Amino acid sequence: MLAPIEHRIALELNVRPAQVQAAVNLLDEGASVPFIARYRKEATGELDDTQLRTLAERLGYLRELEERRTAVLTSIEEQGKLTPELRQEVENAETKQRLEDLYLPYKQKRRTKAQIAREAGIEPLALALLDNPELTPEAEAESYLNADAGFADTKAVLDGARQILMEKFAEDAELLQTLRTYLLEHGHLKSSVIEGKENEGAKFRDWFDFAEAIAHIPSHRALALLRGRNEGILNLALVLDSELAADDSKPASNPCEQRIAARFGISQKNRPADKWLADTVRWTWKVKIYTHLELELVSALRERAEEEAIQIFGRNLKDLLLAAPAGQHVTMGIDPGIRTGCKIAVVDATGKLLATDTIYPHEPRNDWAGSIATIARLASQHGVTLIAIGNGTASRETDKLVQDVMKKYPEARLQKIVVSEAGASVYSASELAAREFPELDVSLRGAVSIARRLQDPLAELVKIDPKSIGVGQYQHDVSQTKLARSLDAVVEDCVNAVGVDVNTASVPLLTRISGLNAGLAANIVSHRDAHGAFRTRSDLKKVPRLGEKTFEQAAGFLRIAHGDNPLDRSSVHPEAYPLVEKIIVDLGRPLTDLLGDTRALKGLNPAKYTDERFGLPTVQDILRELEKPGRDPRPEFKTATFADGVTEVKDLQPDMILEGVVTNVAAFGAFVDIGVHQDGLVHVSALSNTFVKDPHSVVKAGQVVKVKVLEVDLARQRIALSMRMSDEPGKSGPRDRDTARGAPLSRQQARHNSPPPAGNAMAAAFAKLRK
Repeated sequence: MLAPIEHRIALELNVRPAQVQAAVNLLDEGASVPFIARYRKEATGELDDTQLRTLAERLGYLRELEERRTAVLTSIEEQGKLTPELRQEVENAETKQRLEDLYLPYKQKRRTKAQIAREAGIEPLALALLDNPELTPEAEAESYLNADAGFADTKAVLDGARQILMEKFAEDAELLQTLRTYLLEHGHLKSSVIEGKENEGAKFRDWFDFAEAIAHIPSHRALALLRGRNEGILNLALVLDSELAADDSKPASNPCEQRIAARFGISQKNRPADKWLADTVRWTWKVKIYTHLELELVSALRERAEEEAIQIFGRNLKDLLLAAPAGQHVTMGIDPGIRTGCKIAVVDATGKLLATDTIYPHEPRNDWAGSIATIARLASQHGVTLIAIGNGTASRETDKLVQDVMKKYPEARLQKIVVSEAGASVYSASELAAREFPELDVSLRGAVSIARRLQDPLAELVKIDPKSIGVGQYQHDVSQTKLARSLDAVVEDCVNAVGVDVNTASVPLLTRISGLNAGLAANIVSHRDAHGAFRTRSDLKKVPRLGEKTFEQAAGFLRIAHGDNPLDRSSVHPEAYPLVEKIIVDLGRPLTDLLGDTRALKGLNPAKYTDERFGLPTVQDILRELEKPGRDPRPEFKTATFADGVTEVKDLQPDMILEGVVTNVAAFGAFVDIGVHQDGLVHVSALSNTFVKDPHSVVKAGQVVKVKVLEVDLARQRIALSMRMSDEPGKSGPRDRDTARGAPLSRQQARHNSPPPAGNAMAAAFAKLRK
């Protein structure tokens, strides 16, 4: 008998069952993961948000497994076929796959050829030939002729007997598991181009004749191969390593057929029924089992690849959301453009729109002087201190324009930063943007978003569908439901880790807070607009439909910066305010005097303040928060400085050392924006002087890095970079054939998930290095 669900999850997470049980109870009561991780540490033994997310996912899977187990047992029992041995096997099945293998012989199915043969009374013949190969199949079949049932000759009878044995072999759970394991260990996914599709599928040509062990294909390559099949360019087949190595003139014996034969005691001893049984084994493998397992294992490969791709997207999104905010500065956002001009929006320190304009410094108008004057006028009029420039088309040219403004008006003390505009156009055209700025042109809304995402990336990016932010790999090839669920969890964790000011937060930002939904978030904003700023957290209880349970879940993550109670601007939960009162009484000092006094707070013994409700972890958290109330977990704001005179790919030269910003991290390396409208790739092998298994362990999206240019391919707009300053152009570079196999090598290609063409000298060199 299997252990209870909580014990199985505890074993997987390497924690105590009591921790899992406590977390399960809280989740079942409706508590959110951020709330449990932050405010219920005593109950769960300090399980973090990552562990809790895994726990919740496994809990769902195992509960579904138990429901299915009950249904399977009921079905078999109703058929009168549930033996004690079978019941035990079903009750001990640890996976859905194992459970379905066991249920296969009893599963209600459409009327098969084997069933028709059984109904005609042919099953005794099939079992007799299997049991005694000394029998002559043709002679034995004479006794089973039944023209009315469709078995008018011995050939038809033996075909029916074969169908019965094939079904018997193919529904043997132990055999299926043996063959599944063998295929996983020795199977290769082989791809070939569909005849006549060579030109149409040129971007997949590196896979026109390709094979790799199915157990070791990395996520991005598996998804690319599957896309090639889905687009009708590639044929994919699961083949054994023995078949790959076999000489066509001497076909190798099939190890899987051998295993089927061994399972049922079939061997070649020149007995009358041996050949017939051997043919039955061969047909079982080719027609029944191979097809079933190929579909299953390729589906499993897709699931693994999707899971890894989704994890990578999630990590990149987390890094982007938790990027350092520039803070509350009056900011000018510029959405660069050429023919249509550059759109300008000025927002105040809280993100409120102050002014908009459009300038035309580039072709065809070339109004450089007028554009400088407009920027200077807006900056002076509104007290602008920061200028955010989108990194799209004409970004570097616009960056130079702003640089000229700064040179001409040094007294303005302006700072310029190029920011990612990924997803800005999605926000601009959204219903949310239309409601916020109904009179504003779509392109000007983009400039507002660019300005705000410099002030606070998290607050602005939550307004955009995470899938549109463009930091994933092959994101359109994965399950969109799973992707959305995973990314929503990432956004929720990030927003709650930082907390929000309830008096300035937008509805989309509030929606991500623990315990809240879109309706409650809208109610909070409506109440705020109608009655003014919230003075205390307790005032939140006056919001329609915001009850005690919701307040408990949300209050600790909602901050009031200038309210009546200083604790309301911290992450200390209102339920713990009485504990803080005890500390204040002990120290004999007012709260306002105590906040930030590290020496006094560190002199306290946390254990003194523990009780049945608040354990040591919570007390320690509270003391840390009192030291730095409302502290932001995000890093200090930094910007990259792009090299002067390097604005296009053609300006790059091998050996250049440049500063850049990591825009995306994939399994095979990191993309870096160095200010030339085309991201370069730092391959995983060039990220560090030591071996790197996971690029995320070295770099993250938004990080400022120093890179060396190794190679530039102008024809294909590819840039090979290294973070190892000792690397020499032409002698170092990617050692993985992924770059020659069509892995995306630009931000645009990564964003749109289109494998770039391959086959040039750079790709060939990369492939050679791998070998």
